[in-house]
Amino acid sequence: MAREVFQSRLSQCKILELSKDTRALKEAFEAGDLPAVAAKLQSTLHSLENVRLDIGVTGGMGSGKSTFVNAIRGLGDEDPNSARTGVVEMTMDPTPYPHPKYPNVVFWDLPGVGTPAFRADKYFQRVQLFRYDFFLIITSESSTADLTELAREILRQGKRFYYIRSKVDVDIAASRSRRPSSFSEERVLNQIRDDCVQRLEAQGLRDPEVFLLSMFDLGKYDFRLLEESMVRDLESQKRHAFLVALPNVSKPTLERKAASLRQHIWLVATVACGANPRPVPGLPEVMCDLYMLTQALEGYRHSFGLDGGSLVRLAEQTGQPLHKIVQVLQGPKTKVTEALVAELLGQASGDASAFSQKLLNVPILGSLASCSLSFATVYWMLRTSLDTAVSDAQSVLVQASLDSPNRRLPDGSDQWSQPGT
Repeated sequence: MAREVFQSRLSQCKILELSKDTRALKEAFEAGDLPAVAAKLQSTLHSLENVRLDIGVTGGMGSGKSTFVNAIRGLGDEDPNSARTGVVEMTMDPTPYPHPKYPNVVFWDLPGVGTPAFRADKYFQRVQLFRYDFFLIITSESSTADLTELAREILRQGKRFYYIRSKVDVDIAASRSRRPSSFSEERVLNQIRDDCVQRLEAQGLRDPEVFLLSMFDLGKYDFRLLEESMVRDLESQKRHAFLVALPNVSKPTLERKAASLRQHIWLVATVACGANPRPVPGLPEVMCDLYMLTQALEGYRHSFGLDGGSLVRLAEQTGQPLHKIVQVLQGPKTKVTEALVAELLGQASGDASAFSQKLLNVPILGSLASCSLSFATVYWMLRTSLDTAVSDAQSVLVQASLDSPNRRLPDGSDQWSQPGT
């Protein structure tokens, strides 16, 4: 009885979520029957998964720009395809670094600002500011006139920038060493932030916002606030591309990824049931594209850092045995196959039968009558698999923080840097 009540509430929740997409579904189904709609939505899905996002990373010399480019892509400085790093400026020309899992998301390592030979007009021409969606300006010390001039030019071109004060962990360690009895991390952070804001305002920038980061422990300090600002300011398709590519450094990050992916489950399910459907082995009443669903579930694993490569890198960074990290997973522990997808669809089909009947009572969704069971089964399976991936990612973060005295559990305010996403 308890299970039936739970399933009823769960189905109602999923129908409510799906109902929120009524406008998009209505517009889609005005095109005709399911095959025609699926063909149209397939193009939409392709655009969503391949939208280009170019992010310019610039700032002062030696500020940690290249290290940030590596960390935000889930790489260490010695990993293949990592940006070159060093104690002196290593970047001479704008250099693109695609995300290793999402090559449509590109971080550009731009030459440093502030060399004796720096000339603003030449620099702007060299880096071609117009090509980037937004900028990250990174400095490890107080703002300079050159950085402020760069920020003003970015604004003049109608672009956004986010001002990052890096290496605050170094400042905190120095302050703790000098004043161990009166040390306060919060006070030091506030002093650094206030100093940056005051200097930027003195140089003519209005209401500047400054984010404090550690390049070697990306999830600490203001990364969550920076992430929220960047996500909020992007248009929907680029926002989705950016979210799925973000490193899994906290529970809020995971929740934002999950929310974005949930918004597109109906899209994936419609295309999978209408574009190239085939009977599912052992489940002939369900017609769908198993290959497409296999790719969708693999996408969940990669976005949440649950694929083999990500877990291996995590084990290497934390020093924990790989098997201890893998043992917390409830979802797939190896690459998703069509056989596994067919098995998951079989598990979902029992609950999906009642779900499909309720689905047809939702305005607009009655257009799915010809394949209601297939759609409901696929939708249910995708949603359940996504929920499992989110739960697994949270468990991995907790497991990774064990036996790490300098780490804090990712409970929403404290973050832990996870590579390989």
